[in-house]
Amino acid sequence: MQEFDLTRRCVAETLGTGLLVAAVVGSGIMADALTADDALALVANTIATGAILVVLITILGPLSGAHFNPAVSLVFALSGRLTRRDCAAYVIAQVAGAIAGTALAHLMFDLPPLDMSMKVRTGPSQWLSEAVAAFGLVATILAGIRFHREAVPWLVGLYITAAYWFTASTSFANPAVALARSFTNTFSGIRPGDLPGFVIAELLGAVCALALMRWLLQPARPITRQTSPETAP
Repeated sequence: MQEFDLTRRCVAETLGTGLLVAAVVGSGIMADALTADDALALVANTIATGAILVVLITILGPLSGAHFNPAVSLVFALSGRLTRRDCAAYVIAQVAGAIAGTALAHLMFDLPPLDMSMKVRTGPSQWLSEAVAAFGLVATILAGIRFHREAVPWLVGLYITAAYWFTASTSFANPAVALARSFTNTFSGIRPGDLPGFVIAELLGAVCALALMRWLLQPARPITRQTSPETAP
């Protein structure tokens, strides 16, 4: 990743986050147009999101690390893997890309570029779900990097695929994506007034995962043999 300058890395973050949101929003629009069954629509939305994550992380990971998520960039900054300057640049790129992704999805389906969502997503169960979703995502990334770096694209894609179904919020797990989804009054939307609760929960979940994984992934100290006076040469 260090072989690419900050400009190229930010473009990769913008592109990746934009395509991710376009897949989330676009697949939701398509599914909603093809079926009245919400469960089936969610299946389609889930498959598209998990699949695009595998692709985007695989092709853009070597460029920027493929964060596509301010919560992930924050964790990398807190752990010393990303400078504060680079983290700020990444977050700006991610937010810009995410909003552009919503606009792109809308234009592909002949909708206005941006349209404020009216879909209510709030309450303690939703906030807890987002904290759990972000916690699991960050834990998956950190453990994946530690033990199976080459498998991280699949690990993240599969985790999000599962989290769509075991969290009440359908696992946004990403402040930039949550913001972008407030600009679509479609299947994937979230009411702008509900954003603060989601973003706070996601950031808290991510930071808690960092704290736990720092301890959990710390290898045991090697045991040093003490030499007694009798056995000393």
